[in-house]
Amino acid sequence: MDKYLKETKMLDYSNKNIQQLIQERGWYSIEKFECLKSIYNFVRDEILFGYSIDDNIPASKVLANGYGQCNTKGTLFMALLRACNIPCRVHGFTIDKRLQKGAMTGLVYKNAPPNVFHSWVEVYFEDKWYELEAFILDRAYLRKLQEKKSDCTGAFCGYGVAVKDFKNPIIDFDRNNTYIQSEGINQDFGVYDSPDDLLREHHQEMSAIKAFLYKNWGRHLMNRNVKKIRNY
Repeated sequence: MDKYLKETKMLDYSNKNIQQLIQERGWYSIEKFECLKSIYNFVRDEILFGYSIDDNIPASKVLANGYGQCNTKGTLFMALLRACNIPCRVHGFTIDKRLQKGAMTGLVYKNAPPNVFHSWVEVYFEDKWYELEAFILDRAYLRKLQEKKSDCTGAFCGYGVAVKDFKNPIIDFDRNNTYIQSEGINQDFGVYDSPDDLLREHHQEMSAIKAFLYKNWGRHLMNRNVKKIRNY
């Protein structure tokens, strides 16, 4: 399990702000299950859903920003888990861009690549690997989206969600897998020891011009759309 506890450039859990957070929350001293659950809830609800400038930013940067999407929130989640001696790894995928429709609109959606780079975190606990994905969307955002789309009673795809049961998605961890975008997956890259390893082999496919426009324009519009829903 040592390789699943290793600190990396992206999983920079020795960072003073990460260590301070862990001390403040008392994660080093509480029982392992409560520690895991508390870290999960923190990353899900206190690090807001939003689009980061890049997937390869370190955990300390995600914490400082206070927001992120699947890949960047996952990096912070993994760093906090490993700092607390809880083994974890990352599983890479792509998802259909239709999953992002609503958060992405207009020209941003039209020009987005058809396959969006995605990942979730797998945690080893009590001799079992758990697939944890539902930390991506903060509860406040999801609740407002459910209010906005209150007529939806079954499956739903859009606004960062792809689930079979929109009214009752499995988002709370209690020794179970959690999912929020898994129904949009269209390609599986397999598991990697760290996000550093995953990003060395796979990343978001787009031209240099489109990457520049996303970082400096598109993601700001997407984050504005997400805030509108959260404040709905």
